[in-house]
Amino acid sequence: MHLAYPAVLAALLFCTGLYGVLARRNAILVLMSVELMLNAVNLNLVAFDVWLRDTLHSGQALTLFTIAIAAAETGIGLAIVLAVHRNRGSSDVDRLRDTAETAAAETLPDDEPHGTEEQATAPAGMAKKAEATA
Repeated sequence: MHLAYPAVLAALLFCTGLYGVLARRNAILVLMSVELMLNAVNLNLVAFDVWLRDTLHSGQALTLFTIAIAAAETGIGLAIVLAVHRNRGSSDVDRLRDTAETAAAETLPDDEPHGTEEQATAPAGMAKKAEATA
């Protein structure tokens, strides 16, 4: 079999996964797209291992390591997504990014003297916004 067939298939899988990462808003679908990209890499590793007729089968060994890393990434990623979904009520990536940006914008710089009236009201304002988003 020619090397071009699995290489083209792997490129199509990788492009589909890349589109899913860039276009999707649901965190679980983003994780699935990342897994699709990793499977495209695995297909390339095995195809080049067969094409080069490597006696050590290093491409297949690297594929096994990639599968193990992908399994760990999926487990940790799903745990994070479930924790965020329990706290926020949504796994929408854009909403998570917006809440992180507003929380970072509300922190006060360290050069202001401590004990001002603004610092006393800042945590209360952040708590009200957290209740509104929850």
